[in-house]
This record gives sequence, C-alpha cells and structure tokens, in this order.
Amino acid sequence: MTDSQANGPEPIRRESNQPKPTRPDSGPPEPTRPERSREPAEAHEPNPEKDLAAQNLPGQRGEHGEEIRVQRGMFGANKGGDTTGYGGLVRSIRLPGAATRPYGGYFDEVADELEGALEEQGLLPGNAIEKTVVDRGELTFHIAREHLPLVARTLRDDPALRFELCLGVSGVHYPGDTGRELHAVYHLRSITHGRRLRLEVSAPDRDPHIPSLVAVYPTNDWHEREAYDFFGIVFDGHPALTRIMMPDDWQGHPQRKDYPLGGIPVEYKGAQIPAPDQRRSYS
Repeated sequence: MTDSQANGPEPIRRESNQPKPTRPDSGPPEPTRPERSREPAEAHEPNPEKDLAAQNLPGQRGEHGEEIRVQRGMFGANKGGDTTGYGGLVRSIRLPGAATRPYGGYFDEVADELEGALEEQGLLPGNAIEKTVVDRGELTFHIAREHLPLVARTLRDDPALRFELCLGVSGVHYPGDTGRELHAVYHLRSITHGRRLRLEVSAPDRDPHIPSLVAVYPTNDWHEREAYDFFGIVFDGHPALTRIMMPDDWQGHPQRKDYPLGGIPVEYKGAQIPAPDQRRSYS
C-alpha cells in the first residue's frame, strides 16, 4: 500500500480566481489595446461611395436629371383601390440629364471624332446631337431623328470610330415625356476599337416616325419590326415593316404604357372570364 492510498484520495485543487503573481524575469506586462469605437465610420467622415451607390440605384437620381412624372404607389396602377400596401409611396421619375466635359475614358475621344466627322460633311454637331449623356458607365448620344441615318453611317464608316455592329433597337414609351413620348434606343459596338455607345432618338405619339437604319445596319430588320409591333414606332424606309409577333389585324401596341392591361376576355368551360383590369373594383 502506498502512502497516497493510505492517506486517501488527494483533494481536488480548484484554480483560484486571484491573479497569479508575475515572475521577476517575465518581462513587462503586455500593453492593453484601446477599445474600438462602436460608432460607424460614416458618423465621423463622409462616404462618397455610399452617395455614388445611392445615385446608381435604378430610378433614384435625387434632384439630378429631368423629371418626367411623379409616380404614386409601387406599380403605377391608378384604377381601383390599393391592395399592395405601397399606395403611399411617392417618387419622382427622372431621365438622366446632359453631361459636361470631361466625360471620362474614351468617351471624350469618341465625341470629338464624331463632331469633327459631322462638321466635315457640312452638318453642325449641335443640330444633330441634341444632348450627350453619361450615366451608369454608358455614353449616349441623343440624336435628332432627321439626322439619324447620317450619324449612324458616320459612326460605322469613319476610321476613328468604326462602330461596325448594331445590336438592335429597343422601344420605350414615356407618356409623361411630353412631345417625345416614344424613344428608340440603339446599342452600337466597335469591334475594331473595343468600344460601345448608345444612340437614342425620340418621337411624339402624334407623329411616331423615325428613319429606318436597315440600310446602314441590315441586322436591324426584325428588331425594327418588333419595335413597330409592340410600340407603334413607324420606321420610314424599312423594306417590309409588318408585325412580327401579333396578328396583322391586332388593334394597338401591347407594350405601350397606355395599352389596356387586361388583354382580351377568355372563355373557360362555358364561363366568361373578363379581362383582368375589369374583374374587380376596389372603389
């Protein structure tokens, strides 16, 4: 029998909460780190990236740009009562305004070359280019519609520009943009120089005519037909401007903002179901 067995089990030793004494040769104690402030950094200094991000949100331009209407509610519906819970929202719908020099990057070079090429052909740039917009990293020339073919051909053929590829045309309808409700937007690409830009042309609802660019960019053939079908933009000079999706005798243009949302009534198992905008009333 050992001494430990004769004296019974050793008592459990608990660590003391008292700090252990430091050895004389252990060196100076480690310096204490100051506590970090829990207040956000923006409380002390401005954050330009946050301000820039706020401006880059879709439709959020603050007081910048050109106001075309004030939207109430989330989805812009104005018939019947609100059932979404967003009826109290009020926001300004703005289009980006004209940019000022310098535009940045290659944008200034493209603008200079285009203006110089137009002057060489006897056209004042201010008569063809209504405004230049730099927004969300894109360069857009707003072109007077009567000068669109000349500007497009210049962008394609001038050696310093060489925008050989047009990716198509998209239609947009802004009922609140009085006198220029219909917009046609062209995305151009320079394969030679690795650049891109946008052309934008507007026309009023009462005169929805814009010159066709099929002669300059043949791939625009079906794109112009689609914009005509859905928005009612008439592309003068198109070789065969007919509807591409809707029946030939269809009334109206479905993607215009003034087009009825309900479509057509549907008959299902003998019951007549009215168009959605006529099914119920909350007023």
